[in-house]
Amino acid sequence: MEYLHTMVRVSDLDASLDFYCNHLGLVETHRKESEKGRFTLVFLAAPGDEAHARTHNAPLIELTYNWDPEEYTGGRNFGHLAFRVDDIYALCEKLQAGGVTINRPPRDGYMAFVRSPDGISIELLQKGDALPPAEPWASMENTGAW
Repeated sequence: MEYLHTMVRVSDLDASLDFYCNHLGLVETHRKESEKGRFTLVFLAAPGDEAHARTHNAPLIELTYNWDPEEYTGGRNFGHLAFRVDDIYALCEKLQAGGVTINRPPRDGYMAFVRSPDGISIELLQKGDALPPAEPWASMENTGAW
């Protein structure tokens, strides 16, 4: 068995690509448009994994955009996507500067949660050992659900 991808339905492809690529830093590897099926699939990889993604050796996120409007509920019921990051404080600062709410700040220097435009929980985990507690994160309260 080989893990291929996780599919996430999105209601606004542009907003989702802005979040996943411009804010979170993922890279689009390829996409498929189906006129008959009336959908677009966009495959994303973590930075550095894009070369492996082309040979199906890296996990991907598949954003599924259905052209006919649908309302998606229960983003938290999906569970979450998780990414290991080089510097959790730097990424949270970048996300916050880009207008992304840090729902669960990295108070412990190790774990944070944000949400995509469609309400999908994204877990961010510090690579290696936890960073020493630092402000403003150490004293920041949770915002909303994560």
